[in-house]
Amino acid sequence: MEASLFDYELPESLIAQEPIEPRDHSRLMVLHRATQSIEHRRFYELPEYLQAGDTLVLNDTRVSAWRLQGRKPTGGQAEVFLLHPLADGRWHALVRPGRRLPDGSRVQVDDHLEVVLEGRLEGGLRLVRLHSDEALEQLLPRVGQVPLPPYIHKQLTDPERYQTVYARTPGSAAAPTAGLHFTPALLERLKAQGVQIAFITLHVSLDTFRPLQTAQVEEHKMHGEWYTISPEAAAVINATRGRIVAVGTTCVRTLESAAVGRRQVRPGSAETRLYITPGYEFHVVEALITNFHLPRTTMLVLVSAFAGREFVLRAYQEAVREKYRFLSFGDAMLIL
Repeated sequence: MEASLFDYELPESLIAQEPIEPRDHSRLMVLHRATQSIEHRRFYELPEYLQAGDTLVLNDTRVSAWRLQGRKPTGGQAEVFLLHPLADGRWHALVRPGRRLPDGSRVQVDDHLEVVLEGRLEGGLRLVRLHSDEALEQLLPRVGQVPLPPYIHKQLTDPERYQTVYARTPGSAAAPTAGLHFTPALLERLKAQGVQIAFITLHVSLDTFRPLQTAQVEEHKMHGEWYTISPEAAAVINATRGRIVAVGTTCVRTLESAAVGRRQVRPGSAETRLYITPGYEFHVVEALITNFHLPRTTMLVLVSAFAGREFVLRAYQEAVREKYRFLSFGDAMLIL
């Protein structure tokens, strides 16, 4: 398929620059695949569309990335974008200016933090080690910036607004933004009416947000992302009597990567490079909550595979007409 088939006109004025308050007061566009019809609601009305026996699958990854501004030994400016920590104490990072910073280079962030470059990886990633005389969990929020997507130009006054209320597993370069609409009270309402909650983890990499790099959709290559499904979460998902509802494209990719049959997943941890395009047969996911995505992105291709390209693009055109808020801090879509 031509990548141009996933183009649409997105006015810059519709790209949300800050999250709405309260979280669950964002708009909710409901797409009914069976009737090809569209409704306009609010996110706090989500319980009207779910029922006892459904399982809501949430990605509990926590953004651990930080953008650090520092200086090279020569005095020139350098930026280190910490993506996620590794078990050995090092981090995956992006570094600028990368070509002029060979392995062994040191970047001084402030009096308490120095970053040492230790290796190169594919995709332009670097291995770095942090040297600090303070605990990083206290230091990084003080000297670093929350790494918001490049289309958001305002800094957050509260960094927790770029985390879901259930984020608990550090390691992500970006938030699973479909989950930003949930509040603790809304989750309690859903549980009270018999909706089960299952938490899985997929650490979002920058590749998820990169646009299609090829003229043909199928030629685009996905980089790996790590996911974990606990035995407890797999048991809940596999015993679902109602629908399995994925919150976000990260949950879709995790569930479908772990599929071992119709509505069945295998517990465990693995790297996924699953790239879902139109024609894909979904094995696990039966409903989807997602945000509105940029043109020519793998997320828009995935949503089109789930609901049909023409129906999805018609919904996007209606969202533009109705002035929905787009992208990470924007409004949501429920596909049934």
